[in-house]
Amino acid sequence: MAAVTPRLTGGDILLMDCATMWLTNHLLADHDLAAETDVLLAAFADCAAEIVVVTNETGLGIVPENALARRFREAQGRLNIALAAQADRVVLVAAGLPLVLKGAL
Repeated sequence: MAAVTPRLTGGDILLMDCATMWLTNHLLADHDLAAETDVLLAAFADCAAEIVVVTNETGLGIVPENALARRFREAQGRLNIALAAQADRVVLVAAGLPLVLKGAL
């Protein structure tokens, strides 16, 4: 992502679909998730384009039975919190219905 964002301008739109897959790739590659998240957020902060991030909410269900799944769920929650904190607008979509959590539609 950091290689793409510097080339974008204010007239561009960047769609990241999806943050959950991004996280999965880093988790399974045993990367430092905090460091990778910092790089991602810095790239977004320095990007002139409008950015739309699609992600999944994984913390609303039952607690997973295995350690990897629990680690993933926790990491996804932390990533979503970090993305939402930096975002101007956050919209949760459930059953096709948007619920604005931050900003305005």
